[in-house]
Amino acid sequence: MNHTNRPGQPVMDRLFFASVNRPPDVSCMSYRLSVRGIARALPSLRRWARALSAALCMASCGAAMAASAPVAVSAPKPVNRPVAAVNASAVAAPDAAGVVDPRRAFMLREVFAQNVTRTLNVPAAEQRAYANRLQAVLGAHMLGDLSGEYVVLVDRNANVQALFIYFRAAPADAWQMIGASPVSTGLPGEYDHFITPLGVFEHTPANMDFRSEGTQNENHIRGYGKRDMRIFDLGWAQGERGWGKGGVSQMRFQMHATDPDHLESLLGMRHSKGCVRIPASLNSFIDHYGILDAEYVALVESGKSLWVLKSDRQVTPWAGRYIAVVDSARKSRPAWAPAPGSKARAKLPAGADTAD
Repeated sequence: MNHTNRPGQPVMDRLFFASVNRPPDVSCMSYRLSVRGIARALPSLRRWARALSAALCMASCGAAMAASAPVAVSAPKPVNRPVAAVNASAVAAPDAAGVVDPRRAFMLREVFAQNVTRTLNVPAAEQRAYANRLQAVLGAHMLGDLSGEYVVLVDRNANVQALFIYFRAAPADAWQMIGASPVSTGLPGEYDHFITPLGVFEHTPANMDFRSEGTQNENHIRGYGKRDMRIFDLGWAQGERGWGKGGVSQMRFQMHATDPDHLESLLGMRHSKGCVRIPASLNSFIDHYGILDAEYVALVESGKSLWVLKSDRQVTPWAGRYIAVVDSARKSRPAWAPAPGSKARAKLPAGADTAD
């Protein structure tokens, strides 16, 4: 489906290198020359006008002095205009040898910073720690050599509730972070609420994604967010029940946006029924740049037409397919992952916990 002015479309579809327009120089040379000519003629004019009153003479002299002073030109206001725009196709363009440098994948860091409105400022040491957690969980699932594609990592720990996007060009490289955002994972304690499952989940067209209709439930909550947000469907998973006597049963595991008016401000705390709730701007970023669309791309290249993919999307050669969920077992909340404030909690309407 084509939605030219679709809700949630990224603010910037390209990576821009910022610059400022330099306006034409303002020259006062001709003005100054005319003033100087008048100034030279003043003595003779005064001789011709001796009959004039002293007050008129003083006024004339004062005007001439003011006119001969340098003219102050106000500085122009900066104009924010990108000079060079690099879209996804240009980022992925091969060099003279026909090789695409995988390090260009890190250029999406700037796009992430520009487009995603809810972000986390993760310290370098923490980025490395989560890179190690990512490598450990991938290794445990026989994916230890995975490289050359983006991977999404979620920490479901109650004191963190964060999503990270990582990339590395080769198996010997360390994973490096592209960006991070707050999320909400499963909150136990109520019926039909699962604890978000741990592990590595493959995003595949076998569990076809769909898009939100933006409709409200009986409690006036848009569980999947505003219209046209993409629901990343990860299929059936074994989830730990968060109600009754506990135990494990099947749950439909998805990653999706949430109600922009009531629930997005609560990201950063556990609040879902087991899915991973993400900001609308992050949903659009992952969707538009095909961060998790490796298998969708392969299907399209085979000749299939998929309505869920937008016609104006920009997919790079480093599209991935895996979402890894870990639990950092933190006992306290780090400063870089703040919890929602009391104002956000106060806006929570009745029945909001029934949303996915």
